[in-house]
Parts: sequence; C-alpha cells; structure tokens
Amino acid sequence: MILIFKPDAGSAHAAKLLSDIREKGILTQEIRGGEALMVGLAGDLSGLSEDSLMRSAVVDRVIRVSEPYKLAGRKFHPEDTCVKAAGRAVGGGSLAVIAGPCSVETEEQILSIARDVKLAGASFLRGGAFKPRSSPYSFQGLGLDGLELLKIAREKTGLPIVTEIMSQEYAEAFGRDVDIIQIGARNMQNFPLLRDVGMLGKPVLLKRGPSCTIDEMLMAAEYILMAGKSQVILCERGIRTFETATRNTLDLSAIPVLKAKSHLPVIADPSHGTGYWNLVEPMAMAAVAAGADGLMIEVHNQPEKALCDGQQSITPALFSRVMGKVNRLHAVLNEPA
Repeated sequence: MILIFKPDAGSAHAAKLLSDIREKGILTQEIRGGEALMVGLAGDLSGLSEDSLMRSAVVDRVIRVSEPYKLAGRKFHPEDTCVKAAGRAVGGGSLAVIAGPCSVETEEQILSIARDVKLAGASFLRGGAFKPRSSPYSFQGLGLDGLELLKIAREKTGLPIVTEIMSQEYAEAFGRDVDIIQIGARNMQNFPLLRDVGMLGKPVLLKRGPSCTIDEMLMAAEYILMAGKSQVILCERGIRTFETATRNTLDLSAIPVLKAKSHLPVIADPSHGTGYWNLVEPMAMAAVAAGADGLMIEVHNQPEKALCDGQQSITPALFSRVMGKVNRLHAVLNEPA
C-alpha cells in the first residue's frame, strides 16, 4: 500500500499519522521522486483499512500494491540501490567482481589467490569457511578457522571478504568479522536465518535457490530487508532444469527481469551457473551484456587439487584475462549515448 499525502499536508500531521501506523507493527518507507510526500506501507495491513486512511485530512490517495515484495520492489523504491561494503560499491554504474576459491584450505592458498585476484582488479575476496555439501563425506570447510584465514588475507591485501553463513549460531561472528555475508542457494528460504542476518546491519549477498522462481527470490530478500538494517545484493547462480550438459542452467534472463522488478543490485555467478571452468569466461561476458552489476567467480591457483569445485574454478591467469574482457565490455556498454 502507498499513501500519497496532500501537497498542503502539514509535516506534524503527517508524522502523527505515520507514527500511529508504525505502532501497529507496520513498516513505513518514504518514496522519493514525486512532488507530494509518498510513503509505502509493508507488513500485516489487515488491521488498516483504506477507508480509515482516506478519512485523514492529510491523505490524498491510497494505492494498493499487488506485488507481495514491498521493500525489494521498485514501487516503494524507484531508484537503483548501490550497496556499499568496506568503502566499495556494488551497483551504481560500476562493475563489482567478487573472486576467490570455493573453500579456504590453507593460509598460503588463500593469501596467494587473494594477491592474484587483487592484482587482476577484483573488488572483493570470496572464500568458503563453512561449506554446504551434498555428500556428508565431502570437505565441509575449516569453519571459524577458515574465517580467521580470510581475515588475515583481508589484512594483508586490503580486499573486503565475502563468505557464506550456514547457521544462526555464527551470526555474531559474521556480523563482527565479515564485510558481505552470503546466504547460499540452499539457505535462500531459511527464513529464521534470513531474519537474523538482516538484523546484523551488514550487506547481504542472497543467492537464488536452484528451484526457486524470481518472485520467491525477491520474497526471500524481503525477509532480510524487513529486519530494517541490512542491504541486499541479488545473485543469479543457475537453476535446476532438465539440461544435463551443465551443472546448472545460468538464467541470464533473470538479470534484466530482476532489475525491472527490483531496485537491488544484481550479480551473476557463472562458476556455479555452469559448473565448468571453460564456460566461465563466455557466461561472465554474457552476464555483463545482460546488465549485471557484478560477477562472482571461483578462482584457484591449483584447480586440479582443490578440495571443493575444482572443475569450475579458473586459474589466476585466466581470471586476469576474463577481467580484461568484462571490463572492456562494461565500458563499451556504458558509453554515453
């Protein structure tokens, strides 16, 4: 629901009405762009009737919003959001690249990769400390020890770190130590975790679930945004289809669809999206051409010895080549008309 106030509505009267609405547990968000004050309402509106709002002397119109995602949608927030993390931006016209290994293995490994991806122009360092694996016998990550190694890499290279949280029990550590907290595809609809992470006040990278629709992804983002403190980055990382030639099907059409529906920045993960290292470069370029605000790419200095997802990881040398190509493409696509 959107309230449009009368042009001559006094600020004190408008503030009083909005205060009464918030007391009902309803979230309010000012919408910029119009001459009159417009405020979006989100939450349980069953106790708030359109008739009662129209009886207010300061309300001009009430508009019903059909989309269930209010805070993530463009109707409440027409302007693009630029998410800032450790002084670096995702969105806002730049191309942010998050790069690093699927999992943190040793201090030597993560430091070597961090230095290489920084030299090639990466904006952020990714690395899994906790790893959700399909098999209980596969490497599960180093846990908090892996997070400590990421912190060392950040200290020595200056790259902000991105890593996945899997359990609410680690929320305090992630809120304190991680620059962008990742919600992995398997946890996209873990709603208690989404709420807890949303309360940390840190940027959150939300990956699309392999069997989830775009609207379901935006509703997951809504859970994070409703906590009121965090900003969200959306990540298309491939969905499950009938095709077996690739690990997943990278849904490139999701990028412009998400950007039309939502103000949140959208990035793509061509590594998980395809599952094969030789497909990362063409799919990275295709994602940039489709309008992605950034990329998430798995890089390993010895992919053949990686403890996790070596088949989809590219070498630092190939990553440097990919960075050159995507940056040139992004520059061409964003030249002034």
